[in-house]
Amino acid sequence: MPEKDINTAKLGVVKLSVASNTLLVVFKLIVGAAIGSVSVLSEAIHSGIDLAAAMIAYFAVRSSAQPADRDHHYGHGKFENISGFVEAILIFLAAAWIILEAVKKLVHPAPLDQVGWGILVMGLSSFVNMAVSQMLFKVGNETDSIAIKADAWHLRTDVYTSLGVMGGLALIWLIELVWAGHHVHWIDPLAAIAVALLIIKAAYDLTVQSLGDLLDASLPEDDNIKIAGLIKKQHGVISFKTLRTRKAGHTKFIEFDILVDGSMPVEKAHALTDRIIEDIEKVLSDSKVTIHIEPCAGSCPQECLPNCSVPQKS
Repeated sequence: MPEKDINTAKLGVVKLSVASNTLLVVFKLIVGAAIGSVSVLSEAIHSGIDLAAAMIAYFAVRSSAQPADRDHHYGHGKFENISGFVEAILIFLAAAWIILEAVKKLVHPAPLDQVGWGILVMGLSSFVNMAVSQMLFKVGNETDSIAIKADAWHLRTDVYTSLGVMGGLALIWLIELVWAGHHVHWIDPLAAIAVALLIIKAAYDLTVQSLGDLLDASLPEDDNIKIAGLIKKQHGVISFKTLRTRKAGHTKFIEFDILVDGSMPVEKAHALTDRIIEDIEKVLSDSKVTIHIEPCAGSCPQECLPNCSVPQKS
């Protein structure tokens, strides 16, 4: 997919996320305040964090799309990784607030009014967020955008937590319908705490992923194995060494040295590197490959031995 089309798709789906979250935040706040449900209000805060995440993702996608310049030779892809880390911090803060409010509600319980409205808004939230998160996952996976995938996970978590809150409210309604006069309003703050714990888990996973790329962690082992296989299959490559990989946004940076016959003409060596780069870019899209060529001296150093195509004497 051309870079321009990638950026258009990413911006379009993030705008949809901003719009849907804005409507859900308003609806949940109104209903939560009206019926006095801390779990519904906690879900409003959760959607508020989703909205902030979507806005951060929009900024990150726009910023990361800028081409490399004199001050940023490797582009601006890490804006997406930074946005993922910021989103994670916001989620941790939201979870702490939810737990605090839920504990207050457990200590000082209050009856709920018109529980049916809470069930309705949670059901609507689950449906909308499932549909939007599916679109975000599709675009995020197609473009390998951590910012969009983080936004998708925000909404998918909201689906599960909304269903949990809806179930808690439905249980309160059912118990109080069957056993008139029995109040089980403590279920509501417990559901809110469950929401918070799920949010914390999502925040932790997002933190690990975003920090990994910010700290230039290697690509997944499967990708490194694929790269090694593509190098080895090229006729003319005697061995390779010092394979280094990292990722910034959706761009993958790959560097390694190849050893060739010392008598190989420069033109032929250049064509060889072009073939390797082309093969890698077909398998790993959005890759930037740097190859250093060295003449093989005939005696393999230790770092070349695992990848050497020349049979070694025992």
